[in-house]
Amino acid sequence: MGSFTKQKSSYIRAIFTFGVFFLFMFFQNAVIYVFLKQSADSSRGGLCACDKCVTDLNDKDWFILRFNPTVPFLLNRRNSVLRASVYRWWTALQRESSKVNYTDVVDTLFSLFPDKEHYSDAGPDRCRTCAVVGNSGNLLRSHYGPLIDLHDFVIRINMGPTEGYEKDVGSKTTHRILYPESAVDVDNSTHLVLLPFKIKDMRWLISVFTTKHITHTYTKVRPTINANRDKVMIIHPEFIKYVYESWLQKHGRYPSTGFITLIFALHICDQVDVFGFGAKGDGNWHHYFDKSLTQFSRGPHGGDFENKTMNELLLVNKISMHKGWQ
Repeated sequence: MGSFTKQKSSYIRAIFTFGVFFLFMFFQNAVIYVFLKQSADSSRGGLCACDKCVTDLNDKDWFILRFNPTVPFLLNRRNSVLRASVYRWWTALQRESSKVNYTDVVDTLFSLFPDKEHYSDAGPDRCRTCAVVGNSGNLLRSHYGPLIDLHDFVIRINMGPTEGYEKDVGSKTTHRILYPESAVDVDNSTHLVLLPFKIKDMRWLISVFTTKHITHTYTKVRPTINANRDKVMIIHPEFIKYVYESWLQKHGRYPSTGFITLIFALHICDQVDVFGFGAKGDGNWHHYFDKSLTQFSRGPHGGDFENKTMNELLLVNKISMHKGWQ
């Protein structure tokens, strides 16, 4: 009898737990649906002017459960106060040698760089096409250059060069997402988009345009780079956490730069084409600009799950993937 009572109690707890989870997911779906529906109802022609839009009222539950249109993706002074859970998670990634006041760093940042909302112009008249250009060797001999350059935004990652590779990777760059250890010069028309994995990354950005005194993080870094101060942007720490928890389901320790860039593009673009992700045709992973082999599944990023998630985005028609001819 006692065993039966315990089983009954466990069964009731299981039903209760499932019920709470179901209500949570239903509520989250409802909030996002209402947000998107209000956007569509406020216009005559839908959510964007492209043939297909990243946000679509006919989205699959898989996408709706992950995509949060209200998460801050770029940092500014007004959204810079971090929730306690975000601050704890983000600073846990860091190994700062000394305590630094985050608020003071932010104040300095936005005394130097643009302090405004970006890409809040989404609507039925906009069709912003974006090319996210990774660094895979599968770009070699792809002849994707002209196609990449046709996009409104061309977002490149870390050190990926264009000079000498124009036929395959294009020559246009509107945004380059990087961090201190991957920093390169960018031309005057390109947005330098800092991906801050630590507060020292923000301090390095300040130093680059002022004292140039930061020359080392966990490795040697460039004390200065060529870039347009008026086009500097900073990825919001909450966005990094959101990508990790919502899109990667906490696989790995934190997301890769490439994967964060892809999700960033989903938030600022209406149509997203992805180039230079994945292995070459022979299964090897290396950059198109060098021959050092890498292993996608190693490291802190949960690469296998990132790859699986990108394939799912392809299946639900949120991105188009271009993997070259090799």
